[in-house]
Amino acid sequence: MRTLVAIPVYNEEKFLPGVLAKVRAHADRLLLIDDGSTDRTPELIARERGVDAIRHSANRGYGRSLRDAFRFAVQERFDLLITMDCDDQHEPAAIPLFIDAAARSSHDIISGSRYLLPMTGNDRPPMERRNINASITAEINTRLSHRLGTLLTDSFCGFKAYRVPALKKLRPTVSGYAFPMQFWAQSAAAGLSVKELPVKLIYNDLTRTFGGTLDDAGERLKHYRLVLHRELRRHASALPPSAIHNLIETGAARSACRGPCGG
Repeated sequence: MRTLVAIPVYNEEKFLPGVLAKVRAHADRLLLIDDGSTDRTPELIARERGVDAIRHSANRGYGRSLRDAFRFAVQERFDLLITMDCDDQHEPAAIPLFIDAAARSSHDIISGSRYLLPMTGNDRPPMERRNINASITAEINTRLSHRLGTLLTDSFCGFKAYRVPALKKLRPTVSGYAFPMQFWAQSAAAGLSVKELPVKLIYNDLTRTFGGTLDDAGERLKHYRLVLHRELRRHASALPPSAIHNLIETGAARSACRGPCGG
């Protein structure tokens, strides 16, 4: 399979050279999406040879970077797209595992899960992030597992492999961290199948911020649910009634978060 590895980057001068050196050992084609970095990241990317790059003039959000990766993979007619982060929390050595899992199955999405392997005292995530992940994952399972073909254990992991033809069925518009909410709802509505793959749980930066009101865990959870429910309502005709019962009002989603984190 012609495989593209796409990596969103934002102010990653600390990790970028080391991560790319490791990724090159497992990937022939690389795409970097620089989301308006203000450090030395653009300079470091310019030094890399044989790498495709997209540069945002300003920070537009993690979801926008993933949308650019999807579009590039479709336009360039790749068979498989792998996305991963650049903060040294996704191990490039796992790339062949995603490729092998895609080759051995017919699933449209191979989704990394950081919660399929036993956790130790040194690799536990911040409690508020784990709680939000668990809450959203449980709701997605309740509403969409019958359509996705599996019970998710980690709905937020960015380490994934996608069959590129399947991406043509999606129309993502979310630019920020709520992107997974829209992604899972649209994937379910499109009838895409999912399989999880264990990946290591690594947290190098416990001070990471989400921006604006999303730095408050309660507001972040509320925003994610608003975006998820809005998307479920949008695709109600393609989903069974059990997926769309008891949806909260979503008018506030438009004002809950603007800009990079937007829904």
